[in-house]
Amino acid sequence: MTAVTAPVTLTSNAVRTGVLFMLLGMLMFSLNDTMGKWLVSTYSVSQLMTIRSLAALVVLIPFFVMRGWRSLLIVDRPWLQGLRSLLFAVDASAFYFAVAYMPLADAMTYWLAAPIYVAAASPFLLGEHVGWRRWTAILIGFAGVVIALEPSSESFSLPALIALAGSTAYAVALLLGRTLRATPDTTLIFWQLSGALIFSLAGVGVNPAGWAPMDMQGLACLSLLGIVAMLAHILVTRSLKLADAATVVPLQYTLLFWAVVFGWIFFGDTPRPPVILGSALIVASGLFIFFREQQLKRRQSRQPSPPIKAGSREVTP
Repeated sequence: MTAVTAPVTLTSNAVRTGVLFMLLGMLMFSLNDTMGKWLVSTYSVSQLMTIRSLAALVVLIPFFVMRGWRSLLIVDRPWLQGLRSLLFAVDASAFYFAVAYMPLADAMTYWLAAPIYVAAASPFLLGEHVGWRRWTAILIGFAGVVIALEPSSESFSLPALIALAGSTAYAVALLLGRTLRATPDTTLIFWQLSGALIFSLAGVGVNPAGWAPMDMQGLACLSLLGIVAMLAHILVTRSLKLADAATVVPLQYTLLFWAVVFGWIFFGDTPRPPVILGSALIVASGLFIFFREQQLKRRQSRQPSPPIKAGSREVTP
């Protein structure tokens, strides 16, 4: 007997709520980035990441208990979980290091290119087919990265190179996430936060002198950083459950708008013309790749399933 599950109908209210949650999530991520840029002027990246990860883990303890510690610790392909966690830790640490030395909009431009890296690597690492249209968009996106970087002996500074390395680590982590789709969100978050904590503690061990004294205000601000990032993740996850991805995913590019606004208000940063042009190419490329993938998925879902051969007969599902 085959169980038939009724399709979930997304009401207009649910879609509007999903859009609102995605916009709020992007605003929260931008606030997290702004707070991080401000805090790294006082605290080292390792110290910031340690308190940030601890605060998020403490807040999420009730959810971990409900899930059961055994299901969090005993998972399939733990080495893959560990590698994904390490890459996310490198990604976050690189971002906080980069924004300490460059404008928010500049750093965000490099990170928004991550989906383009994913699209470029997926044929080789995941065996996915990428047609000429998406390859064209990928090349345009890479051109945007090059324009934003302004290749010269002066532009290839350590912060810029670390920003590129961090965005690449983020892209590879996203690719690994595609192979771990069956893993519950709670487990993924636990491993991600635990990996960030271990990575940052290792950084503290290498340079213990970088641990600055903290008063209660400093501890509260560092802890708030982790809570804000955690709430942003929850809002984005909930948004994708309430509305179709084609509706809410493009709203993630509002991160660049908030990076420009907050960078100008709080740090007096004005985006350079090459960054504006490069980010425009990156956003356009990313949106085209996303909508093209959505179009191909809908086309595949409308295709009839092939008949299943059983012995000498054909059984149509």
